[in-house]
Amino acid sequence: MEHPDDTSDANELGDFLRARRAGLDPRRAGLPDDGRLRRVPGLRREELAQLAHVSVDYVVRLEQGRTRRVSRPVLDALADALQLAPDERAYLFTVADLTQAAPVRQPGKQQVHRQLRQLLDGMHDIPAMILNRRMDVLAWNRGASALLTDFAGLSAHERNLIRLTFLDDAFRSLYADWPRAARECVAVLRMEAGRHPNDSALTNLVGELSVRDPDFRAWWGSHQVRGPRQLTKTYLHPVVGALTLDVQQFSVDTQPDQHLVAYTAPADSPSQEALRFLLQWAAHPTDQQDDHATEQGGHR
Repeated sequence: MEHPDDTSDANELGDFLRARRAGLDPRRAGLPDDGRLRRVPGLRREELAQLAHVSVDYVVRLEQGRTRRVSRPVLDALADALQLAPDERAYLFTVADLTQAAPVRQPGKQQVHRQLRQLLDGMHDIPAMILNRRMDVLAWNRGASALLTDFAGLSAHERNLIRLTFLDDAFRSLYADWPRAARECVAVLRMEAGRHPNDSALTNLVGELSVRDPDFRAWWGSHQVRGPRQLTKTYLHPVVGALTLDVQQFSVDTQPDQHLVAYTAPADSPSQEALRFLLQWAAHPTDQQDDHATEQGGHR
């Protein structure tokens, strides 16, 4: 008999399989309605076993964390049976491999190279920042402060995009579609947590947000995952109104855990004009007759 509340501590592989199994409609998986009452949503364990051509006992042991060694063909079969998207398939392989990995040494405090800071300061027409895998904001330019928030006025602990998205009311109000943006943040963080299960700072961030925000807690429990990709987001800025921007991410070769994020507007669009005005406003805040005019200084 299947118990929906079976759990196992530190069993990300099993938790992920259970969540994806619960989220797959049996009809979408090509299974006929057998007339039996379903006590849990999604596929039953025996149905997943049937589709993946493994035993029911093997699925039970995987989900309960009693089996840690999974071959690549079995993972492929499970991914196919669960109809996993590319990011989800990559995550499945990641957490399966890491269940056998030895603990790794925690990285020290991350530094942003002088050349990267110079690059940010030289990007006068583009808001940009340097993030790490936890979305801590390590460095930023004047445009990023003007667009998002006065990062210089925040403590290092507060300078995290996910923490700001969930816990800062002003930051939250910038998003035209906050639930969508927030869920994307959770999915990216879940992917990174699977890749780096021994990152204590990441674990602490998840714990803090799970306690302080019920939406984060619910979305984290859904086990949705997403890797980095180009996005388009609409912001409702208090100075210039609506801005629809492309959010582009670039890896930093010299620092594997860092990436540069840049915000650009489509050419000849109203958003481009609004962004241009915002950046001019930020460059000369004391010249603007606006109640929001404040010093937005970046790195010197």
